[in-house]
Amino acid sequence: MSAFERSWTQAWADLGLTAPPDLFDALLSAYSEPQRHYHSQQHLAECLDHFGQTRHLAEHPGEVAIALWFHDAIYDVRGKSNEQQSADWALRVLQASSGHEVTQQRVKQLIMATKHDATPTRSDEQLLVDIDLSILGAKPERFAEYDRQVRAEYSWVPGFLYNMKRKDVLRSFLNRPYIYSTRHFNERYETQARTNLAAIV
Repeated sequence: MSAFERSWTQAWADLGLTAPPDLFDALLSAYSEPQRHYHSQQHLAECLDHFGQTRHLAEHPGEVAIALWFHDAIYDVRGKSNEQQSADWALRVLQASSGHEVTQQRVKQLIMATKHDATPTRSDEQLLVDIDLSILGAKPERFAEYDRQVRAEYSWVPGFLYNMKRKDVLRSFLNRPYIYSTRHFNERYETQARTNLAAIV
């Protein structure tokens, strides 16, 4: 069984639900779309690996896991509503699988938290956002690869404009009192994340 399969099986067991047939393959296909260079199966695998190490920190582990699976399920490099569309897909799936309405809403909130437009306050949102941002604290060679991958996704944006916008985004993380909300990620990645970001902005 692959790491993807183990994560998928555990997520649905934690939810106490049965995964719809073909959904696993549909999601992996989505993360393999040609416009993706960073928001790809590699990113999904890294997120799921981090969650595997921190699952014990989740209040509702099945919800965090399924939110990770769906958080970049829709990824249009020119789109403005990727998170909303990804959340909508997750909601449709959970509704069809007879997931509890409270679960549906929490999963939606988790996915929307990956817009990174506000500091998360709920514990599961903090964990999921820290997982999504773990790349910022990666080792320098992986961070450099990530930076190239994001640029490739926005290859249609002129260089001067991309550099300006990109620095604004990264500076917004650097200007926060802390990048990571959970002790686990803060202790392991905060210093390296600030080093990585400072080298760019």
